[in-house]
Amino acid sequence: MEYRKLGGSGLYVPALCFGTVTFGGTDGFEAWGQTQAAEATRMIHLCLDAGINLFDTSDVYSEGLSEEILGKAIKEVRNRVLISTKTTFSIRQRDRNDMGSSRFHIINACEASLRRLGTDHIDIYHMHGFDGNTPVEETLRALDDLVTSGKVRYIACSNFSGWHLMKSLSVSDRYGWNRYIAQQVYYSLVNREFEWELMPLGIDQQVGTIVWSPLAAGRLSGKFRRENPRPEGSRVARGGSPIPDEAIDNERLYRVVDVLDQLAGETGRSVAQCAINWLLQRPTVSSVIIGARTEEQLKQNIKATEFNLTPEQVKRLDEASKITPVYPYWHQAQFPYLNSQLTF
Repeated sequence: MEYRKLGGSGLYVPALCFGTVTFGGTDGFEAWGQTQAAEATRMIHLCLDAGINLFDTSDVYSEGLSEEILGKAIKEVRNRVLISTKTTFSIRQRDRNDMGSSRFHIINACEASLRRLGTDHIDIYHMHGFDGNTPVEETLRALDDLVTSGKVRYIACSNFSGWHLMKSLSVSDRYGWNRYIAQQVYYSLVNREFEWELMPLGIDQQVGTIVWSPLAAGRLSGKFRRENPRPEGSRVARGGSPIPDEAIDNERLYRVVDVLDQLAGETGRSVAQCAINWLLQRPTVSSVIIGARTEEQLKQNIKATEFNLTPEQVKRLDEASKITPVYPYWHQAQFPYLNSQLTF
């Protein structure tokens, strides 16, 4: 397994990360998967055997049950793994302070995650979303205190906009606090908006990228076709997709799948493996989160690192997945001599 530096930090992470949103499967996450402790433990060891030692979860997944199951699964191997978890959201809002990125909520949420995970520290702690009601200074000072106390090793963010992230980095730099070393983002062949602003920001500010839902909630698994637009039993059909239907251009999806079919035939790999491999060749991408409801799915996704698409094959996918940017990015694109060129 290839290991990559996470942003400007000294931490190295595997090119693939195992996402545990399927652990538990309660409180609205039933359609994602219902992996319990015994199978979870087998999956963890399967990952470790393949060189994957980064595991991602969140306090909101199955109302904390995902963290509990992950904690039990890694109990005997805690010193070999990196834990990534997140806070900000709440499914069952008990009171107004049971969500957001206030000092009150962050400290309470971190302590609760540590208890559920059965560990004394979190390796990468993410703000799961941006809280526009809490001063950025309050959020970052609380996170800096968690790092100073040893309860958190590194901080990161997820689902931020460009200005959210840039303001946060600026505040950290101003006060000498720990800064976000990574951003967890949705990025796939059918949704490339990440490239417009967050990717250039990541390059400029040395913020690594951890990609979630690389297969667009299964739409790039090879099951979705023009003649089968909503496969029975799929996560999308069962209401378990974090990506709304209106965010997906179906014609572009089918165009991309057509090219993935061609590449699968050329490489002897699966459609899903080719889609993940394309992501692994993009700038700033440190790790891609793979999920699996079964051990066989996990084994197949791990194989995405066993080959590399050629530059010509990558270009074909680039063309098939091209989207027209929104303003001001389409305006800026008219002046290539003013734009720094991304190296793909």
